[in-house]
This record gives sequence, C-alpha cells and structure tokens, in this order.
Amino acid sequence: MDIVFPRLRHSRVHALAELLPGAVSSLAAAASIVVGLLLLMLAHGLKRRKRRAWVAAVGLLPVGAAAQLLYRHSVIGMVLSIVLMGVLIRYRAEFAALPDPRSRWMALANFVVMGAVSVTLGLLIVRSHPDTIEGSPSLGEQLEHVLWGLFGFEGPVDYRHGADYTVGYSLGALGLLTVATTLYLAFRPEHPAARLTPGDEERLRDLLAAHGRRDSLGHFALRRDKAVVFSPTGKAAVCYRVVSGVMLASGDPVGDVEAWPGAIARFMEEARAHSWTPAVMGCSETGGEVWTRETGLDALELGDEAIVDVADFTLSGRAMRNVRQMVKRIERAGYETRVRRAAELDPEELETIRRAAADWRGTDTERGFSMALGRIGDPADGDAVIATAHKAADEGAEEGPYGDLKAVLHFVPWGRDGMSLELMRRDRSADPGMNELLIVAALRAAPGLGVERVSLNFAMFRSALARGEKLGAGPVLRGWRALLVFLSRWFQIESLYKFNAKFQPRWEPRFVVFRNTRDLPRIGLAAMQAEGFVSLALPRLLRRGRRPEPRPCAHRDVDEGRALQQAA
Repeated sequence: MDIVFPRLRHSRVHALAELLPGAVSSLAAAASIVVGLLLLMLAHGLKRRKRRAWVAAVGLLPVGAAAQLLYRHSVIGMVLSIVLMGVLIRYRAEFAALPDPRSRWMALANFVVMGAVSVTLGLLIVRSHPDTIEGSPSLGEQLEHVLWGLFGFEGPVDYRHGADYTVGYSLGALGLLTVATTLYLAFRPEHPAARLTPGDEERLRDLLAAHGRRDSLGHFALRRDKAVVFSPTGKAAVCYRVVSGVMLASGDPVGDVEAWPGAIARFMEEARAHSWTPAVMGCSETGGEVWTRETGLDALELGDEAIVDVADFTLSGRAMRNVRQMVKRIERAGYETRVRRAAELDPEELETIRRAAADWRGTDTERGFSMALGRIGDPADGDAVIATAHKAADEGAEEGPYGDLKAVLHFVPWGRDGMSLELMRRDRSADPGMNELLIVAALRAAPGLGVERVSLNFAMFRSALARGEKLGAGPVLRGWRALLVFLSRWFQIESLYKFNAKFQPRWEPRFVVFRNTRDLPRIGLAAMQAEGFVSLALPRLLRRGRRPEPRPCAHRDVDEGRALQQAA
C-alpha cells in the first residue's frame, strides 16, 4: 500500500498492516490490494464454509507466517497466522460446502485468458510513455516489467516525471482484475442450471394426480426450469431454483403431507452441502407450520391468495355492480368469449395464442416463478383451461395480426375440481375490462368443466392494505399502507388487491419461510430476480449475439398493470 497510497506510510494503518499475513514488500504497490481482496474473498468463502476457501486459507497462512518472520521480523504476525491456521485445522469438518464443479475449469480458463490479455495490454501501457523511459529497454525487459507490475512490484524499466506511478497503477489494476475475476469463479457458490428431467416430471405428475387438490400452486412445480428433491420414500418432493446463492422453493411440498418432512430434510441437506441460503416463497399456512417445525426456520406472512368458490359466485347484488356493468358493456361492444380445455384447441389456434401472449407481454423478459408455469399449450398440459376474448374487425378496418383474438387467460389444474390462474394477457388496443370479462366467463363455464374452485391473483400484503384503510387504524398501520401504496406505482400491489377484491373471494394467506431476519433482503432480491422484476444480466448491447435464456411466463401477470389500473 506504500506505493499506491504514499501517505499511509506514516499513518497508523501502516503500523497495523505490519501484522497482516501477506505483507511482503513495500514495493508491492497493487499487490497489497490484491492480497487484501484475496483475504476478503477468503473470509467470505470461510463464512459460507466453502471447502475450497478452507484449503486456500490453510495453504496461504504458512506462507504469510514465514513472510512475517523473514521479511518483517514480526513475531506477533507470525504467531497470529499460526494460531489462525490451527483454528481452521481444528474445525476443518465445518468447512464442507461444495463448489460449482465447473468453477475450477472456468477459473483456470479465466486466469489464462485474462492473463494473456493483461500482458498484451501491459506491453502497450509500458510503451505508451516513450519520452519518459530512461534508456532503451529491450522487449524482454519490457515484458519482465509487465509481469512484475501485474503482481504489484517494480520492474527493470525506469521512468521520469512520475510516469512510473501511472504505469504501475495501470499494471496493478490489470493484475487486480485478473485475480478478482479468477477468485470469484473459484469461490462462488454453485448455480446449477435447474432443469426438470422427463423422469422427474413424470414422478411429480403422479404425485399431483394423487395429492394435487391440496395446494393451488402444486401444478407450478412442473416448471421445467426448476430442480427437485424427493423424500426417501418418493411420496413427496420440493421443487426449487438457486438464485444468487439462495435455494428458493415455491409453494408447499408436492405429495403426501406425511412424507413432507423427508423431502424438506433432503432440501435442507442440499442447502447445507452447497452453502445456499434456504427460503420458501408462497407456502400455505399448513406448509409454513411443517417447514418451521421440521427445520427451525421462521415464517412471515407475505400476502393472500384470492380463491373464488364457483357455487357461490354470482353477478347479482350491489357488491358486484361494477363488474356486472363492465361485463355487460363489453359484451354490447361485440366481444365474445370462449372457455376450453387446451386439448380441445387445434395446433394452429394454440400457436396463435402463444404468439399473441408473447407479443402482448410488454416487457423484454417474462415474469413469474412461484406462481407461473412458463408455457402454454404443451401437449402434457392438455387439461389446462384457456379463456379467450374475440371481436371481429369493424367493417372496412384491417384485422390484426392475430385475427379476432383480443385477450387470453390461462388456467392450470388444481387437482381434479379446481384451476389456478396462471397468465393474463390482452391486446393493448382492446377495450378496458378484458380481464374481468374473461374471469367471469371462466367462472360461468367452470361447472361444465367440473371445476368447483378457482384461484385468482396473489395479493401481496393484502391484510396490511385492508386494515390500513379501515376506520381507527393506528399510525404505524397507516404508514405501512402508505408505503405500499407508494410502491404500487411500480409493482401494482394495491391495484392487484383491488382487482381481486372485485370478485368477492375468500382470502388464503401465503407465507415466506426464512432462516434469519438478516437473510430477508437477500431472499427478497433473489425472489425478485426469479420473478423477473430485477435482472443482473449484462445490458442488451453486451448480450448481442448470445442465445436468449428462456424465461417463465407470468402468473398473475403484473405487466397487466395498465389494464388493472383502468379496471380499478
């Protein structure tokens, strides 16, 4: 650090640096930064109990101890390094988290490629100040200067007028970038490409056929970008995806409730083996009780699911006046609806619906994870229900690219007598109220389909919104509701709640299960990434030419914000 920040040479920080393992030479300008970064990454890896980080730390500490004694003559620094190494060896069994099997080769490839690029750029940097170079160093001396500079040391090439600092900083930065990216790939947690195999999907379908009636979100376990762990008996399973080091499960376990503990235990074992943070999004009250009892995790109410009992649904009465009037107005405008099983549609119409849903999405990426299936019209999903709205073009007007199709709702099975809303899409040129029209049409057609229960949208923090607007609500509750209303400008929290409430549903609470309160921000970010609200991918310009990653389709599509606001 002395060369990079000369003033630190006479500061207390310099005195403390004498005790740090790895301080080798005052000439190591950027090397101290690299060592510091290495120690930070090792500390993060050790915190996550990564085996590879433990091996690296145990291997480096003797080097640091020898350097303290031979170069710094610091007995205290040497003793600290040895003591720390002894502690790590004593508790070596605690560091068993597995890395990504591909990381070591990616790290090696990154080191070779970045090293070559850094050497090439380093030679250009060394030659970029020809007027300040003393003498005429050969190509070999310049290359030697680059190699020493990448590790933070001074090389054989001398400069005048302070150019050596500029060259040193630049070479040190290249070395720092190479080391940082290599260490990240070496110590990062595993991020497997979650894919549901045909065998796993078949086993899950068997479990849903026997126990699918219990959870309205059960069918979403069949998303093909999820992984799955089964209980030892094979009678229950937990589906999940790993996002930013969070092992994110969705809904309740699939299968026999009595076998849930076995599947949950397998889930937790997998999380511990890879040092992932376990979390569950959108489980029911029963599921939350089992998760917290079996794992010691905590639970927090996330929101409520709107469920309509078909036998009790009616458009009559004052409470349904707005929906009734809107539906009648749209029907008078010439719209008609069709509600059918997916298996009843011919392939051409299914393809038209798929293309229309993709075109009407309104965002670059699909949204949805815990309450989305990610596909429409798959041959394996023939029992799904598709509701469509149609309107012929006016006389003399040109028909749209999808004919008379104006809106689509997609429902997935919920056992044998229920269905769960998975996707809502509409043509932006269609009249407002398409969603109300199709939901009413689906509820009217439900008895003929053998459907007795329909799960609609999930309303986040519904109870807080409902209680906060009541007479006598306290300042804390009102403040919380005001914050949610403010956030609704971007996430449609309030409008989804009000839209659901139009159909007079019963509300079923859903919970998030987590290990520690301090994990909630990380879990929230991972959930938003999984749902498609936040993307940490490269900008589109930098991703040009790459094959796009398939994304899930939206359940309770909040991209319908404009329609929901108009309807509300």
